[in-house]
Amino acid sequence: MSKPRADAIAQEFPAAPRERFVMDRHYLLCTVKGVLKMEAEGREWSLPPARAALIRAGVPVDCTLPQPVAAASVLFDEGFIPAPERGLAVFDLSPLARSLVREARRLGGAEGPGEGYAGAIFSALGAVALDLALTPSPAWISSPRTPALRRALDLTSAALEGRPSATEIAAAAGLSPRSLARHCADELGLTWRAALRRIRMIRAMELLASEPMGVAETAFATGYDSVSSFTEAFRDFAGCSPRVYRARFDELGDA
Repeated sequence: MSKPRADAIAQEFPAAPRERFVMDRHYLLCTVKGVLKMEAEGREWSLPPARAALIRAGVPVDCTLPQPVAAASVLFDEGFIPAPERGLAVFDLSPLARSLVREARRLGGAEGPGEGYAGAIFSALGAVALDLALTPSPAWISSPRTPALRRALDLTSAALEGRPSATEIAAAAGLSPRSLARHCADELGLTWRAALRRIRMIRAMELLASEPMGVAETAFATGYDSVSSFTEAFRDFAGCSPRVYRARFDELGDA
């Protein structure tokens, strides 16, 4: 009886609208360049470089690519690793995980990991990914259930640098301010202003991880008028300063 297999591949994807996919194997997806959006189980996640998504086999995931993306993907047959607890978990890759992804990519395409060195690498990567998935990134927001709120949040995200107001967003989305507030409370469990803060932090994480942009530039690009207020908000959200967060993101590589 042949052993379960695992494999790793490098992929490039063009920009694409939202589309649903379902994998028949557990799937570790790591972005190397560009940012993609993923949605499953009532949450939307951002996946910039050096962050990974672990997706359980059979779980439907909606994926949007606002820009071209280069990715490293590792696939595990069911039985090669235990099933992940969540259908979709997004987390920052640790230095060990990044090293294992590099080596798995180098070994990908062989007949199978088997019992030797390749098997040890894929098994170790699976174990590390499962452990990291237990403490997912805070960079998510509840999925809107209505087109009206999705449109309003898209407009909010597009207007961050201009410091949008609830009144402006409501009008642009064809809603009254009261209706916008009700949609946010019912579908997100947040006020619109709290949703704005969360969207700002998610964008800041994307920029710090994937753009040649300093902390001050990131602050202004996400609608803050001072670096100190941005740094305080970021630390409250992410648990570390923007500079410390950015320092984590070594290139995955040429791997």
